Amino acid sequence: MRRQVQLRSSVLATVSLSVLLFEACSGSMPQPAPEASDAVVFNGARVIVGDGTVIESGTIVIEDDRLVAVGDVETVEIPAGAIQVDLTGRTVMPAIVDTHVHLRTTTRDELVEDLQRKAYYGVAAVMSLGRGTGDLPFQVRDEVIPNAALYRTVGRGITAPEPGRTEVPYWISTPSEARSAVQELAPQSLELIKIWVDDRNGQFEKLTPDLYDAVIDEAHQRDLRVTAHVYTLEDAKGLLRSGLDAFAHGIRDVDIDNEVLQLFRDRPNVILAPNLPNPGVTNDLSWLNGTIPPDQLEEMQARSVNNPAAQQQFGIQARNLARLHTEGVTIALGTDGGAGWSPHAEMEDMVRAGMPAADVLVAATRNSATLLELNN
Repeated sequence: MRRQVQLRSSVLATVSLSVLLFEACSGSMPQPAPEASDAVVFNGARVIVGDGTVIESGTIVIEDDRLVAVGDVETVEIPAGAIQVDLTGRTVMPAIVDTHVHLRTTTRDELVEDLQRKAYYGVAAVMSLGRGTGDLPFQVRDEVIPNAALYRTVGRGITAPEPGRTEVPYWISTPSEARSAVQELAPQSLELIKIWVDDRNGQFEKLTPDLYDAVIDEAHQRDLRVTAHVYTLEDAKGLLRSGLDAFAHGIRDVDIDNEVLQLFRDRPNVILAPNLPNPGVTNDLSWLNGTIPPDQLEEMQARSVNNPAAQQQFGIQARNLARLHTEGVTIALGTDGGAGWSPHAEMEDMVRAGMPAADVLVAATRNSATLLELNN
C-alpha cells in the first residue's frame, strides 16, 4: 500500500428529485405514488467492507443518518423514493479508527479543530490514551460534533512516579494506590484503563508486576479493560500473565520468542495496536500537498531520509508485528500522535512490516472499532 491509501475529501451534491405521475391510457387503476423517503443510495462503487470482503459493484443505503444496507447492486433492496447517487469508478471503505492519540485539550476550540482534521483525513473516531485532565475531554466525548471525529478518552493513565516528565497520570507505588486509582477512574464510564510499563531508558523505576497486577485485577472486578504502553519482551510476558486486554505499542527491544507467542495464544482476545516507529527510509510526501502548509511539508520532506539506526529499530518491531499477525493475534491501529494524516502513514508502515494491505484495512476499521467498543 502506498500513501495513496489516503481518503480524498469529496463533496456529495444535493440531488433534487422530481416525481412525475402518469395515468395509464388503458383505463387501468392509477398506481399510488411511492411514500416519501429520506434514504440516500450510493450505487456502483467498489466497496471494501470492514471484514475485508470486497464488493466490486456495491450498493450502500443510508437512512435516518444510519447505514442500513451494504451489498451487491443485484441484491440490495432500494427504498421507494430514495435519492440515488452513482459512484461507478469510485472505491468506498469504512472510516478509520485511531485507537491511540494525544490531541490538544487546553481549549475546546483546539480539541475540536484536531478532531475535524482527523475527520478530514477519513478518521471516524479516536481514543486519547492517558493524558486527559479536567472536564473538557469528557464533555467532548459525549458530543457528536459536525465534521469531526468522535472523541473517546481514558482520562488519566496510571504509571510509576516519573518526576520531571508529567504529573498528569496517577503515580502509584503500592498495590493499594493502584486499586485506588482504578476506583477513582471507574465512575467515568471509560472504555479502557491505560498503564505505562516503561523505565524510559533507565530514567525511572517502572511499574512492577505487583502494581500492574493490582490495576488489572481491580479493573476486571469493575468490568473495565486495561491497555498498556510497553517496551520490553519480558514486560509483555508479565502483562499477558496478569490478564492484560490490549497493548498500545508493540514489543520494541528484541525479536519475540515462542514463549510470548504461546502467551498470546492463551489470551486470544488480546488486541495489539503496534504503533510502529519511523521506518528510517526516504518517503515521497507529495500526497500531502494542499492539505498542510507548504513550509511544514517542506520541513517534513527534508527530514524524510535514510537512517540506518531507525531502520534497525523499525525492523525489530516490523518482524514482531508480522509474526504476531501470522499467529492470528488481533491487530488494531494506533498512531500515538495528533496529526490528522498520521493513520495513513501508520497503515503504510504496517504493510511495509509485512501485513497484507487487506488485513491492514481490517485492522484500521473493524478491529479498532472493536477495541473502542464502537460496535456495541
